[in-house]
Amino acid sequence: MSRLHQSRIADFQEVLGEPTVALSKLRELCFSGIPFDGGLRCLCWKILLNYLPLEKALWSSLLKKQRDLYSQFLKEMIIQPGIAKANLGVSREDVTLEDHPLNPNPDSRWNTYFKDNEVLLQIDKDVRRLYPDMAFFQRPTDYPCLLILDPQNEFETLRRRVEQTTLKSQTVARNRSGVTNVSSPLKTTPSSLSEYEVLPNGCEAHWEVVERILFIYAKLNPGIAYVQGMNEIVGPLYYTFATDPNSEWKEHAEADTFFCFTNLMAEIRDNFIKSLDDSQCGITYKMEKVYSTLKEKDVELYLKLQEQNIKPQFFAFRWLTLLLSQEFLLPDVIRIWDSLFADDKRFDFLLLVCCAMLTLIRDQLLEGDFTLNMRLLQAKNFVVKDYPISDVHLILKKAKELQDSK
Repeated sequence: MSRLHQSRIADFQEVLGEPTVALSKLRELCFSGIPFDGGLRCLCWKILLNYLPLEKALWSSLLKKQRDLYSQFLKEMIIQPGIAKANLGVSREDVTLEDHPLNPNPDSRWNTYFKDNEVLLQIDKDVRRLYPDMAFFQRPTDYPCLLILDPQNEFETLRRRVEQTTLKSQTVARNRSGVTNVSSPLKTTPSSLSEYEVLPNGCEAHWEVVERILFIYAKLNPGIAYVQGMNEIVGPLYYTFATDPNSEWKEHAEADTFFCFTNLMAEIRDNFIKSLDDSQCGITYKMEKVYSTLKEKDVELYLKLQEQNIKPQFFAFRWLTLLLSQEFLLPDVIRIWDSLFADDKRFDFLLLVCCAMLTLIRDQLLEGDFTLNMRLLQAKNFVVKDYPISDVHLILKKAKELQDSK
């Protein structure tokens, strides 16, 4: 470990060691990257995402309260209607019309269960293929949810619910563009339920934890529910918390991820709501803002893209909506998020990062034709495909220069 690295860790420990964390100092440190050592990144993200208050004396009681609340969410929402919950003190009632699976009432528990399954099927499909280049999400977690896996109670896992779902006639997928895709389950795909090896009883993979987080979020936020792409937002958060070297924090990665994800979504959820696209808080406005910033910083490049009719919708939609989580490898995404979360106008800074990504390849874009430039801008995992800048630190440095030049 270099002296510089040791010095940075000491700086973080000093700020975090105060009874009240100085947010401005913490932001300044985090903006340049947070060390993984000692769980510093996990702790800093929780503060920057407004999960933990600045007063350290409040941490213990707040964490207990929030984690207990998440357990209550599990009890209330990961259930199958009509099954007794003996461990929760709920006795089975005689099946009445109100409790019958064929009850046509749209407010019946069974109708809600079937509607939830539509959302769950899409979540399941997406989380199973989360970061396929990494084995992490298919590996078993060290801290499976005992409340659900305990054979003494009546809870079912979401994986089992998907496998046993009665919605076998069709799979309904709702994407970000509002298009509903209906496909027959008879057509098997590489992402079918048998794609991954089934873990032994009492174990669950990390992707199952992510699935549970997204399902509960969808239940608690019916106005937006689940939209494809949310899995790409929760993935880096969960990975960071679930690999925390501090086992006391790592054990509660699921609950902590849920609340941090909820707080983050409160800031970016408008990106996922199609009806808001053309409003000032919608994604269209933000995409146009990338181009207006580019015009201000590099008018020649801006005019070239305009001449080729390359619209920001062709590439910036994914960049902005998913916080660049599909454009780089996970360690680089996490480093970018250090700076995004640390900036007090974090999503203004995201616009500058996108602008920096354009200006850093201006020579290639100025020389390229429409086809070559679209290939450059639409590539996923830039560092291993077509995007020529492999150092995200260079991108962040350029974005900071653009910010300071305002």
